[in-house]
Amino acid sequence: MPVSVSKRRPRTSKKTETEKPEKSLKDPRTCCNNICSIFSRSILYRAPLTFLLLFLVYLWSTSTTVISNNVVHICISSRKLNDLYCLTAGSQPGLRVPVNNFTKPVSENLIRNEEEKSVVILGEDGDKAFAKNGTTPGEGDSDKSTVRTSINIIKNETIRGDTTGVRVSVLDQDSKPKKETNPALLFDWDLETGEEGYRYIKPKDENEETALRTLHEYLQIQRSWLSVGNNRGNPGSCEGKGVYVYDLPSKFNKDLLGECSDMVPWANFCSFFKNDAFGESIENLGKGWFRTHQYSLEPIFHSRVLKHPCRVYDENQAKLFYVPFYGGIDVLRWHFKNVSEDVKDVLAIEVVKWLGSKKSWRKNSGKDHVFVLGKISWDFRRNTKFSWGSSLLEMQEMKNPTKLLIERNPWEINDVAIPHPTFFHPKTDDDISSWQNKIIVKPRRSLVSFAGGARPGNPDSIRSTLIDQCTSSPNQCRFLNCTGGGCDKAESVIELFQDSEFCLQPPGDSPTRKSVFDSLVSGCIPVIFDPYTAYYQYTWHLPEDHRTYSVYINKEDLKAKKVNVIEKLMSKTLREREDMRSYIVHELLPGLVYGDSNAKFERFRDAFDITMDSLLHKISKVL
Repeated sequence: MPVSVSKRRPRTSKKTETEKPEKSLKDPRTCCNNICSIFSRSILYRAPLTFLLLFLVYLWSTSTTVISNNVVHICISSRKLNDLYCLTAGSQPGLRVPVNNFTKPVSENLIRNEEEKSVVILGEDGDKAFAKNGTTPGEGDSDKSTVRTSINIIKNETIRGDTTGVRVSVLDQDSKPKKETNPALLFDWDLETGEEGYRYIKPKDENEETALRTLHEYLQIQRSWLSVGNNRGNPGSCEGKGVYVYDLPSKFNKDLLGECSDMVPWANFCSFFKNDAFGESIENLGKGWFRTHQYSLEPIFHSRVLKHPCRVYDENQAKLFYVPFYGGIDVLRWHFKNVSEDVKDVLAIEVVKWLGSKKSWRKNSGKDHVFVLGKISWDFRRNTKFSWGSSLLEMQEMKNPTKLLIERNPWEINDVAIPHPTFFHPKTDDDISSWQNKIIVKPRRSLVSFAGGARPGNPDSIRSTLIDQCTSSPNQCRFLNCTGGGCDKAESVIELFQDSEFCLQPPGDSPTRKSVFDSLVSGCIPVIFDPYTAYYQYTWHLPEDHRTYSVYINKEDLKAKKVNVIEKLMSKTLREREDMRSYIVHELLPGLVYGDSNAKFERFRDAFDITMDSLLHKISKVL
């Protein structure tokens, strides 16, 4: 860091030098005073410059210069800061230089209006970043001359008083985003442990590394669609946000509910479709509680959309088009019956053909359309290898629309996961407040609980291990065996969760579980073992920082018997548990439940409100 210091003496004006010369010569005291004055001024001028010079020398000797994409960062080390403190970057220790080296493209219809397009990586220092990524700054940029970056701090906070999580984003600031530029990828770096947060899986090879990078890209894009704030008090909040509901032939929705008695061989679904598909009411749990089936999302959502305040009846006024096709219920009725693949796809093919005849569909190739499918994504992605489910989402026409599912395909950008329906469907703000007040003070007599069954035929399942650990600590853990029908009654599950501090949530037949949302609504902290269960799913309804509402334990560690879940949870302090529960109950809970079809919320936004607002926000960004 070169420092230039002038050695020339300050110039004195000619007027001062020639003023009263005789007096100066004749009076020795005046001469002495002048000499002293000049000396004093010299000292006063030079002292600050000397101190400044010494400080700059010290600064230079303790600093490191990091250059990233034409931005120079001066980073200082000190005894108070064990890591580099980069002055020009804001306040983030441990800067890593971004390297764009992803290969999987993002759909063209998404990239058009996205503003955040580059990669965010954190680490100990720049050198390690280069070694880890196998490249140097700038490699992987498809057009170095058009990519300009700047460093922005997204988050720098102390978590639970002892660990600081720092996130740095590097954003592409081109006025015209380039199609080849990648969306934001965000990692967290824990200063205490040196671990990258939010990266739960260690890739085994380059292909898996690429897949995980793409997954994180898509998660960040979906989070950018999230709509925040409550616009109910704004009279013009529906301006430019018209929601149009197609009047589909009844064979695509209501007629399917009429087959409830013969939908699956061992159960009658008719009772689940009562009360706008909430099911029968549960009086002893209180107001707003129903026996809701986990696959009832489609009719529940349909009932709410029909009464949406921004609903329009003129296609030309619509911003969003809702297609009320009950694809999940259509799939469910064929799951356990020996029918041909052609039969399974009849309605799926017909609904796509029906839409193809509509001008509103052709106008934007379906990009402003939404389907709500109340089952997991894989049930609609039948291919040549598997005979399960339909091929609805494998059709080319279904690539552009948004698909709302209870479990998304992490590598499909337009698959958006929304919460499973729980048993609680409040009608007013007071219904929510009353439940919050009840469970926040509820005594928790058990530290841990697990409601589920073993999967002895699945070698990848960790359930048997969890059951063994739970039953080995009966004073700390309660096990509700669902194999013999112990979980058929909603009351049994909810009462167990209300009585527990932590609820174990291992994957089941698929990564996600309705039980995760039942536990959250009950104020029980979920323990997650697979990031695909929640962290890689619900970008609009669960926060990115999982530590605010859950505990993560890697299932691979459990398989290798490196961790005892009960002992790990016992190490959590009372303050940690109370903080997490308070956040769950007061911040998350209202947005995880689907309100009554005639719901009147003013203070809260439920899962439906968040979903619809975010859908409209998404459409405004991609079109």
